[in-house]
Amino acid sequence: MRLHIEHTTQYVYARPVTFGRHRLVVRPREGHDLRVERMNLRIIPEPRLMWTRDIFGNSIALVDGLPSADTLTIISDVIVERLAPFPARDFHEPWRVPFPPRYDAMELAVTGAYQLPVYVDDGPAVQAWVARALPIDTNDAEGTMLALCEVIGKMVVYQRRSEKGVQSPARTLALKSGSCRDMATLMLEAARHLGVAARFSSGYLHGSASRAGRGTTHAWTEVYLPTLGWRGFDPTVGGSISLDHIVVGVSSHPRGVMPISGAFSGTKVDCTAMHVSVKTEELPPSLANDAVDPLGSG
Repeated sequence: MRLHIEHTTQYVYARPVTFGRHRLVVRPREGHDLRVERMNLRIIPEPRLMWTRDIFGNSIALVDGLPSADTLTIISDVIVERLAPFPARDFHEPWRVPFPPRYDAMELAVTGAYQLPVYVDDGPAVQAWVARALPIDTNDAEGTMLALCEVIGKMVVYQRRSEKGVQSPARTLALKSGSCRDMATLMLEAARHLGVAARFSSGYLHGSASRAGRGTTHAWTEVYLPTLGWRGFDPTVGGSISLDHIVVGVSSHPRGVMPISGAFSGTKVDCTAMHVSVKTEELPPSLANDAVDPLGSG
């Protein structure tokens, strides 16, 4: 599948403001199952741009030298191609992993970091909820994580929120509603309390909203299992991730892969509006495999 993704973010200010450094996590993660065919990153007003990689291997654009302005517009225009069929669950049946998973000694330093809860004070509430709600299969760690994803998807009502940040897991449990980031954070914390290494994943979901140009960025959870590696689960849709999920960034913390973060001079009231849209479109198969402008510096 080839997919054209246009992600536009615009900030509107009541007066011209000066900007500090901005950090963008908008370039899809390449690997054996995804290739960035073309990327064009446009920022108005024009800044200095430097690409780097963070500790999680994400491509990060550091934006400096933005002139003073009353609007800031960031447009990421990218074409991606899936290079291999997305692995279905039945492909992995011969390698069932027992639950809780037992990690290789050589990986413990890394998996241990991904097992530490972020919201420590919410631990008792999350653990009590998991004990009540989750059916555990001691012979199937992947199946147990899928069940956790399905339970969250059925219990929590999706609600698009404009407020900054992520709800704590305890608040999501109490409200039984939240955004995709809130639901992903709840699954992240629940998995970690169960002894499973988990990370937060941010990106795009090719669906009805994005096809109509009304999409936003999306978030889900990935868990690490012996032999199977990182496996993605999306509580918002209540199932495993698919070809429609395009990973942009992963992190041990929900705040680690905010699509756009930065600072400006002034107060909160100076920022009068923020508009975000994600549009996706399926493209015909490529006749050529030549990558164009791989860093998207255009």
